Amino acid sequence: MTQDILDFLTHVDLANTHSIHTRKAYQRDLVAFQHYLIDLGIASFQVVDKKTILRYIEVLNRQQASGLKNSTLSRKISSLRSFYRYLMSQGRVERNPVTGILLPSKEKHLPDFLLFEEVNRLLESFDLRDPIQLRNRALFELMYASGLRVSEAVNLTHSTINLPERTLRFIGKGSKERMVPFYTEAAEILRRYLEESRPVLLCGKVHDRVFVNQKGEPLTPRGIEYLLDQCSMKAGLSRSIHPHMLRHSFATHLLDNGADLRLVQELLGHSSISTTQIYTHVTLDRLRETYLKAHPRAQQP
Repeated sequence: MTQDILDFLTHVDLANTHSIHTRKAYQRDLVAFQHYLIDLGIASFQVVDKKTILRYIEVLNRQQASGLKNSTLSRKISSLRSFYRYLMSQGRVERNPVTGILLPSKEKHLPDFLLFEEVNRLLESFDLRDPIQLRNRALFELMYASGLRVSEAVNLTHSTINLPERTLRFIGKGSKERMVPFYTEAAEILRRYLEESRPVLLCGKVHDRVFVNQKGEPLTPRGIEYLLDQCSMKAGLSRSIHPHMLRHSFATHLLDNGADLRLVQELLGHSSISTTQIYTHVTLDRLRETYLKAHPRAQQP
């Protein structure tokens, strides 16, 4: 059985551009399944039937009661399905016993966002006389102003920005163009960064990426994550902040202030309105919380 797993992992390496995370996940899942079979006295993947798979899922479900997430359970089942699909393609098994077994529904997590007061606290904490702090303010101001993904902030170029019109232009999947506006203060901070700070940070290097580190190289997603974590702590925010929270905050604050859901969908670049609708749940939760705190009858025991 071990050789079957090793051959499959080699196949995964070739088929998935050597994604170490995918390989490790498959390896963990399949070795755990192998141990389960050995405990049952089963010495070959070839004799596994659908009933064996269903019993294994029951074992996983019992683990779920003690903390195993739906997403992890889904991944483990998907790993088995892919593994048996590979074994079938190699003629090592006659059927895929995982076929027809449904994955558990995905858990819906409400997006974590910053309160408007927290955003202000972060953005007002920078000393704009310092080139690095000016860069940080411009970066986080623009991410919040336009709801940018961290990948979009990293890949931002001069040709993407129209400062006079205060818009950003992105090309998404299927060459679909997306135009995102940003407000006047964000435009002024960005202009100052481009004119005052970026030339200093470039250290003589020449490239078109907008946001650069102290060595003049383009910022990376990990670099932005680290910067936001450090800056939020210095601003006195009492919780861990990650870059996508600025995008969540952008969407939530727009809806809180009456923006149309379809408009927010367009600004975020979501292909489906259902992806955007999760922010309406956040808004409703906030409305309910405000109502319970403010309505005199709601405060009575």
